Amino acid sequence: MGLEALDPYGVLKGVIELFVVVDPIGNVPALLAVTSELRPRDRVRVVHRAVAFAAVLILGFAVAGKATLDYLGISVEALMIAGGILLLRAAFGMVEGDPTGFRIEPGSHIDVAYVPLGTPLLAGPGAIVTVIVMLHRHGRLETILACLIVMLLTLVTFRAAERLARFLGRSGIRVLTRVMGVLLAAIGVQMVLDGVSAFVRG
Repeated sequence: MGLEALDPYGVLKGVIELFVVVDPIGNVPALLAVTSELRPRDRVRVVHRAVAFAAVLILGFAVAGKATLDYLGISVEALMIAGGILLLRAAFGMVEGDPTGFRIEPGSHIDVAYVPLGTPLLAGPGAIVTVIVMLHRHGRLETILACLIVMLLTLVTFRAAERLARFLGRSGIRVLTRVMGVLLAAIGVQMVLDGVSAFVRG
């Protein structure tokens, strides 16, 4: 397959579809909440790790597709429910004032790059399902390129979050942490409900 076989329109559509699902702009408050206790340099490290981890997961499904889930015996519905439960766990902690939602010790703060930032916020069930659908709609090469572009846009967006952090200040981010906890709880519940609903219809 050469470059002449590439469908630029398919790539553009894939970028739009995946960007809306990954929603890096909407996830900026969550990023600030779970990294509220970190220095700017450490927050940047978390951003790089989170985006890299999400990119590996999403590209893995872009390459392997639904076959990976089938091989592991995992349904998309189960993935949605598991992702929702992870978000709920993080949400409860954030409402109580824990910025990570997972009661992670200060020395291990980099872990928040993987959960909940890398997954399920960025590379969550919605993104994985979207990638699998994109494979059928636009083709493998177009899907891989779209994933790379979206991850690059996510990195740029998250790097810009530092300016918002300076504007809000530590007190503002603490308030934001609790507000995001409530919103994450709602997202988690919705994710579980969608998974159960899809399983029942299934």
